[in-house]
Amino acid sequence: MLDERLPEDVLARRSALPLKVAPVTLEGRSVRLQPLSPGRDSSPLFAVSNGDPERLGDREVDAYDADELVWRYMLAGPFADVESLSGHLQALVDMPNGLCLTVIDVPTGQPVGVVTFMSNVPEHLKIELGNIWYSPLVQRTPANTESTYLMLCHAFDLGYRRVEWKCNANNERSRRAALRMGFQFEGIQESHVIIKDRNRDTAWFRVLDREWPEVKERLEGMLEAT
Repeated sequence: MLDERLPEDVLARRSALPLKVAPVTLEGRSVRLQPLSPGRDSSPLFAVSNGDPERLGDREVDAYDADELVWRYMLAGPFADVESLSGHLQALVDMPNGLCLTVIDVPTGQPVGVVTFMSNVPEHLKIELGNIWYSPLVQRTPANTESTYLMLCHAFDLGYRRVEWKCNANNERSRRAALRMGFQFEGIQESHVIIKDRNRDTAWFRVLDREWPEVKERLEGMLEAT
């Protein structure tokens, strides 16, 4: 474990990266990530995450438990109406150190989820992929894998050294997804935060810049196979 001075070009990135992540649209084969607009996106996002039956192309879901399938481990939700969701999304958009993106299903043009670059710390060249949720319409599809791939590509292209993924330690789906996509498990931080009046122990995962080439190849192989 080295503690030698980092190269000057690495250190220079700290002042080159803004605290507020610059807006960007990331294009994939199955999903497109674009800066979230509560006025434009709240209504369609509510429609695909509130538990009502919904259709997306040839995929459809019957009525479902929105808390169980979407919101249980998120900071907020389920939401009673579009206005409540819109207020939550606006708070994410207004974060001083993040960029909230709407996940668009490319074949249909339908918003199907939200992902966020957050907890941005340019001084230490690290950033988190978080506040991630998807409609049941695209769960167990390539949507999460491709969204994560696009975000990791962008983060490391910008010059970050470390990309983090954190989740409730009880969120087995998120933990499995992180490992499946090549993130390294770092441990459990107990009594980390209180969310929805409940204790949250947090599971930490990461990808480092030196690990990225192998993870990138892994993700591209997974996407090629779909």
